[in-house]
Amino acid sequence: MGSNYMTDPLVFLIDTVFSLYILAVVLRFLLQWTQADFYNPISQFLVKITHPPLRYMRRFIPSVGRIDSSSLVFALLLQILANFAILAIKGLTIGIVALTVLSFTDLLKMVLDIFVYAIFAGALLSWFAPGSYGGASSLLYSLTDPILNICRRVVPDLGGIDLSPLVALVLLQLAKMVILPPLHQLASILG
Repeated sequence: MGSNYMTDPLVFLIDTVFSLYILAVVLRFLLQWTQADFYNPISQFLVKITHPPLRYMRRFIPSVGRIDSSSLVFALLLQILANFAILAIKGLTIGIVALTVLSFTDLLKMVLDIFVYAIFAGALLSWFAPGSYGGASSLLYSLTDPILNICRRVVPDLGGIDLSPLVALVLLQLAKMVILPPLHQLASILG
């Protein structure tokens, strides 16, 4: 019991701090990829807190088209470092390949979760504040519109009721159920 007394709070603190910063890096990547409003205050905040390390990394890792490769590599490196620290505190070790697969899986889960929460929030916003277009809502729509537009092409119009958020949420949950478990299994096999 004595070892868990300080281990659990330390793991919680490391996980929280790293997760929040990784979330900022991933959101910056996604908002840049979807060409969201760069001058939005939330976008500016994300740029300011992630710019120093990304400016350095861009010297070595160029962008590929609209994909900011340095942001993706930076997020993966941070996730690897976080997972390594948490496993070390718990007294566990795994190989670098398994750690990389585990970290990639965690990042992919974060991206899928971001889309799930953004679509859900956008749907709620459209019900309770239709037509609102403030700072946060404009970013939500910029982030979710690429996915929802694909679903809108497939789902027929039902007389003014947009079921594309429901279809997108179901597909995202299915993706989490189909893609993430094999990656976790692969990490445990490699570990």
